[in-house]
Amino acid sequence: MVSQGSSPSLLEALSSDFLACKICLEQLRVPKTLPCLHTYCQDCLAQLAEGGRLRCPECRESVPVPPTGVAAFKTNFFVNGLLDLVKARAGGDLRAGKPSCALCPLMGGASAGGPATARCLDCADDLCQACADGHRCTRQTHSHRVVDLVGYRAGWYDEEARERQAAQCPQHPGEALRFLCQPCSQLLCRECRLDPHLDHPCLPLAEAVRARRPGLEELLAGVDNNLAELEATRLAEKEALARLREQVAKVVTQVEEAAEGVLRALLAQKQEVLGQLRAHVEAAEEAARERLGELEGREQVAREAAAFARRVLSLGREAEILSLEGAIAQRLRQLQGCPWMPGPAPCRLPQLELYPGLLDKNCHLLRLSFEEQQLQKDSVKDGARSQGGDAAQPQSRDGVQTPDQDRAQTPQEDEAPPLKAERAETPQEDGAKTPKEGRAQTPQEDGGPQSSRGGRSNKKRKFKGRLKSISREPSPAPGPNLEGSGLLPRPIFFCSFPTWMRGDKRAPRITGLCPFGSREILVADEQNRALKRFSLNGDYRGVVPVPEGCSPCSVAALQDSVAFSAAARLYLINHSGEVQWRRALSLCQASHAVAAMPSGDRVAVSVSGHVEVYNMEGSLATRFIPGGKANRGLRALVFLTTSPQGHFVGSDWQQNSLVVCDGLGQVVGEYRGPGLHGCQPGSVSVDKEGYIFLTLREVNKVVILDPKGSLLGDFLTAYHGLEKPRVTTMVDGRYLVVSLSNGTIHVFRVRPLDS
Repeated sequence: MVSQGSSPSLLEALSSDFLACKICLEQLRVPKTLPCLHTYCQDCLAQLAEGGRLRCPECRESVPVPPTGVAAFKTNFFVNGLLDLVKARAGGDLRAGKPSCALCPLMGGASAGGPATARCLDCADDLCQACADGHRCTRQTHSHRVVDLVGYRAGWYDEEARERQAAQCPQHPGEALRFLCQPCSQLLCRECRLDPHLDHPCLPLAEAVRARRPGLEELLAGVDNNLAELEATRLAEKEALARLREQVAKVVTQVEEAAEGVLRALLAQKQEVLGQLRAHVEAAEEAARERLGELEGREQVAREAAAFARRVLSLGREAEILSLEGAIAQRLRQLQGCPWMPGPAPCRLPQLELYPGLLDKNCHLLRLSFEEQQLQKDSVKDGARSQGGDAAQPQSRDGVQTPDQDRAQTPQEDEAPPLKAERAETPQEDGAKTPKEGRAQTPQEDGGPQSSRGGRSNKKRKFKGRLKSISREPSPAPGPNLEGSGLLPRPIFFCSFPTWMRGDKRAPRITGLCPFGSREILVADEQNRALKRFSLNGDYRGVVPVPEGCSPCSVAALQDSVAFSAAARLYLINHSGEVQWRRALSLCQASHAVAAMPSGDRVAVSVSGHVEVYNMEGSLATRFIPGGKANRGLRALVFLTTSPQGHFVGSDWQQNSLVVCDGLGQVVGEYRGPGLHGCQPGSVSVDKEGYIFLTLREVNKVVILDPKGSLLGDFLTAYHGLEKPRVTTMVDGRYLVVSLSNGTIHVFRVRPLDS
């Protein structure tokens, strides 16, 4: 019996969910309850039974099937009662479409009763108005409750109907279950009570419920306590996972900032040493030039005097020689007596001395320590009562145990303290350090990680590890253009989601990405011939229809249209998929990169080494060759929105370089250095500050370049989950969207310099 009244909305919820079989998804028929208290149709359970056992579809618990079959499982009379109530509310003469009286055919011999207007809650019969008026005029039915049929169908009398409802005996139709056989724990009707339970002690149902309810309530209270502990443990697990993720984010930031600090200090020392070297060379060259000039002058004078004297002695007559003999002798004696300069001045040759610890393979500037915290059972119980817990043991300012704190706890370790990875509190602290500061932070020679010889507590165990890069090799160090520029833009993971959708016949192959409206992206799936729409959070928004037979390759969104390349054609369609125009492209190129102009009313496409720009009407607006070189094969194009004229950025597969040019084709910048790792440059994207993000698929990297095409360093590596990245795009100028070869999309927020 239901303890609380059932409202119509509650009954509708029960009929659609609780009273539905989780196997056939239809209303329960002959409901049978498993030992795990899950209820299913008898026929559905018979189909699942195999080898004398049956596995519950919901909790996966395996239960034995009774020898007589699934029909021997307990009948769920509670569900049967609710089903009877639901069926009665929707019952009636379905052939006539109207409910008919159930008593008229019994009294007058009519084949069908009159239209029903009332219902007896005790008999569970629909009655016409005449039968309803006389129903309570007999001794047997004078206490029955007769209600209006319309109100009953509306659910006004559900609670009262449940109170008067009686479970029917499955062996004796028409007989209600009235007793409980105590030795057999079986429900009995009056017929069952006579044989074979005649000698068994039996109790009426109400008395049996009063006797057994306290035991069930006590068990229920115990389960409630267990549920509270389970909920507290689940919340603690979620909080621990949240703390882990937060801590990982902090450590990642600290590692990046520590590495950037070391890099800044190293760059500062580099500039200082190179400056000293340049000053020394300039001073030595100036002194050498002065000495060389004086030596050359004296050498010239001596050579000229000797040549004159030699010419007079060989060609002059006796009188001529004797007349010049005095002057020549005086000049030669003067030159011989001149104090000549000594040998070359001593030159101080520069020698570079490297700190020996940097060359040691056991020198680790960054180290990690892991703490394993075991949650005590008492703390879980306290959390179940208070929904909270004690704070963790004191840690450093950012919640990460610093190497100095670690060493304080393990005094046996005598190695030098590694570089602290503390996060700057203010932007000023993030600035470049002076060379002296950089030298002061250089660690001593590390003797390698040692195992802790101190005792370990029951609550914490420490593990030493080294931070290793997953990428194949780092990009070359940033050039002098980084001096004084502060931190580089860095990625912050936002979300990740797959692009495979129901109905896809093949695994997705993403060949194009572009922003599409507010915080939405358009994905070109060439393998499934679809343009899929996703929100920035990964919610699927449908598709933009494409012409039949088209496999979109590169895609770009314009004002109210979408441009994409397929095979050797350029298409412009509206959001409903209607083709506005198409243009044939050169067959010499396997794929054609498409990009939208910053104004949003023109589209550019790379065709056999040159760039063609079309307006919204499909007319060719301009055409140029980047740098005037006809052997360029641009595969990806993105426009710099920070430049007033809108620069073009492209991957040149012919020259293995990244090229930046203006709207007239003049090259503004080009990069083909070692930062490409010998790979062909891939997809390119540009943020709102003009920074260029270049994909290197072979080494699982995305590198960052400045607006003029100079390499700044790695932006994303395999550490960030990159596995064969294919295409990228920038959304709202600050979200970098990266698609992988397996059809997964990663979204990273680009942290700006002033963040």
